[in-house]
Amino acid sequence: MIIGVPKEIKRDEYRVAMLPVGVEELTRAGHRVLVETGAGLGSGLLDEQYEAAGARLMNDVDELFGTADMIVKVKEPMVDEWPRLRPGQILFTYLHFAADRKLTEAVLASGCTAVAYETLRDDQGRLPLLTPMSEVAGRMSIQEGAKYLERPQMGRGILLGGVPGVAPANIAVLGGGVVGANAAKVAAGFGANIGLLDVNMDRLRYLDDVMPPNVDCLFSDRHTVREQLAKADLVIGAVLIPGAKAPRLIEADDLKLMKPGSVIIDVAIDQGGCVATSRPTTHSEPVYMVDQVLHYCVTNMPGAVGRTSTYALCNVTLPWVLQIANRGILAAAQTLKPVARAINMHAGKITYRAVADTFDLPYDPRFEI
Repeated sequence: MIIGVPKEIKRDEYRVAMLPVGVEELTRAGHRVLVETGAGLGSGLLDEQYEAAGARLMNDVDELFGTADMIVKVKEPMVDEWPRLRPGQILFTYLHFAADRKLTEAVLASGCTAVAYETLRDDQGRLPLLTPMSEVAGRMSIQEGAKYLERPQMGRGILLGGVPGVAPANIAVLGGGVVGANAAKVAAGFGANIGLLDVNMDRLRYLDDVMPPNVDCLFSDRHTVREQLAKADLVIGAVLIPGAKAPRLIEADDLKLMKPGSVIIDVAIDQGGCVATSRPTTHSEPVYMVDQVLHYCVTNMPGAVGRTSTYALCNVTLPWVLQIANRGILAAAQTLKPVARAINMHAGKITYRAVADTFDLPYDPRFEI
């Protein structure tokens, strides 16, 4: 199989979808790898490293897309990339279709087989290709929140951990999954007071066992969410329904409960956001103000720490790239349930129910397990 690795063109995206070692492993397995010139520079990986590992470097991205049987990316295809996709081609990347109807319709019209990192789910219900980026985003959310609580950034002028004689910040983390747990762990290390909310009591019991004493694990309902908003200096939106639009937990009127200069980091923005007033932002222009509450809604948070994120991502994606390349997508889907669950589109039809339901489009259950 011919695997193509283009340079990411989303704004402020510094990750790359394959390490040189991935090129070497694929080449040893008998495959060809095409890498766009400069694809790894944002992560500190040189063209010479890819070439030494066996890749063919390409300046012409149209030729790369036109030649490759499988395109391996990090982020969803941008508008300029939509026409490059073709029937029978495999697209393996983060897709987050439920957040973007135009993207959904464009990839559907291309006829390619769209395989989403974020819906590749194992038999234990885990999301192994989403987990490392959720870990990065969860930890970054506190780092970014600490920065934007500073007064020059339009925040309240709050130090997360406080100092002797001055109380620490109050942080509300909405969602106790990978993002939320990592956010709470880092925030606890700063010495802040954290309310960690979730609707799964088994998960809350586990978190209550492993979290330090300054993390209160709370059942999430409308009353508790509003109580936390009124107290919070920083709110982390960390909810996820795999492949589906994120549930809205904070309504526009709820912002009136919050303190002027408080900060919302909506990590769920990739899936549409869990805050009514959220809209996608970039690393270049990450924040905006609504009702005196600062919103940070960057859709590719891990892209800012490209080197860490690239290594963390490629560690988990390479085995699946190899499986698909070795078997072909249909054979891989037949023998590997996680691959079948990851296929969102095939031959012009939506094969992932949550995406079809989000946009009220026809659903093809051929890969349903």
